[in-house]
Amino acid sequence: MVLLAPPVAAAAPEQISRRRLLAIFSGSVGNLVEWYDWYVFSAFSLYFSASFFPSGDTTAQLLQTAGIFALGFLMRPIGGWMFGRIADKVGRKQSMTLSVLLMSLGSLLIALTPTYQTVGIVAPILLLTARLLQGLSVGGEYGVSATYLSETATRRRRGFYSSFLYFTLIGAQLLALGIQLVLLKVLLTEAELQAWGWRIPFVVGALLSVVALYLRQHLTETAAFVAQQQVPEEQRGSLQVLRRYPRSVLKVIGLTVGGTLAFYTLTTYMLKFLVNTAHMTRGAATNTCFLALLGFAAMQPGFGALADRIGRRPLLIGFGLLGSLGSVPLLTALSHVTRPAPALGLLLLASVVVSGYTSISAVVKSELFPTEIRALGIGLPHALTVAVFGGTAEYIALWCKGIGHEAYFYWYVAGCIAISLVVSLLMTETQRTSYHDHDGHPPA
Repeated sequence: MVLLAPPVAAAAPEQISRRRLLAIFSGSVGNLVEWYDWYVFSAFSLYFSASFFPSGDTTAQLLQTAGIFALGFLMRPIGGWMFGRIADKVGRKQSMTLSVLLMSLGSLLIALTPTYQTVGIVAPILLLTARLLQGLSVGGEYGVSATYLSETATRRRRGFYSSFLYFTLIGAQLLALGIQLVLLKVLLTEAELQAWGWRIPFVVGALLSVVALYLRQHLTETAAFVAQQQVPEEQRGSLQVLRRYPRSVLKVIGLTVGGTLAFYTLTTYMLKFLVNTAHMTRGAATNTCFLALLGFAAMQPGFGALADRIGRRPLLIGFGLLGSLGSVPLLTALSHVTRPAPALGLLLLASVVVSGYTSISAVVKSELFPTEIRALGIGLPHALTVAVFGGTAEYIALWCKGIGHEAYFYWYVAGCIAISLVVSLLMTETQRTSYHDHDGHPPA
């Protein structure tokens, strides 16, 4: 049964309470800290890869580190199920607090792990263990944070407020790169950063997690979760209930296929791409990626506000159409760019396209599920898809480069975005059929 949202008088003023703004701020900052812990691994892998694997070819070491990065994603579906279930049964607040505790443990373990030259094979094993813990944590973070932000937001600005999920997610990468720039340009030499300085950002991550823990302990539980307490506990966060929404699950998967691959290519892999393929210096590549991410983050609220005015579907279709047609020529052009200015221009152009997905990813997926299974409904299929397509993006890109056919990866990106385009064209406008407008009332 399709749920139609009741009409809203255009002239009715919208009140945004201080309490609501504080809840969104606290949820967003906690999200930023947790994603920083996750992304600092990729941001500094150029510097610590030699510390955990035998000496040899740089591409081979990066490939091994990318393998660890990808394996961390295998835990994300488990985290999506576990933390989504906790969020739907016990509360969004409790689930978000537990996830940040687990993330801080992983960061601290990486910071303290000895090098391969010191303990041999134990080093990559400990690195993998820490990454698996982080994967479990971040696997639940997206679904629960998307649920919390969308349920806390007012109806007319749900797209705008939900856009802060990716705003803080990108902000986490900015923080990781910013710390890298400070260490490299102010505090340490490149040799010192590669020898031992790479441990500093992981220590910072563990300490910042204390801040996130404090903020999340003082979060206010969403009214939507409180209102659905009449739903029997066995139906909240239940896979059996989730099976009643196969179309919603498939929509989450289909949209995420292209969206996550585009996002991780543009952000996580791009630093290595500029160094390893375009042959830019590490410093120039880091500066370029930092500025590109800054612009990318700034776009999110604007696109989220636009979605509140014109709907979610036009932005998703725009991303799918431009991404599927433009990925190959854009990545090809980037591979031949050697100067920062044109590289930055191309990355900002790509950011505009990808923002059609990232800015509204949280709100679109949250509008597909009722309150009692919302966190699980978003988190599990999203995490499964990210594990397959997002987590392997870097590995597949490096593998294609290793066999001498890097352009295969460009076509792979375009094909996956085309899948998301088809889903966007077939789906209805979620703003008009949102389950949020029926929170507290089980669907018929």
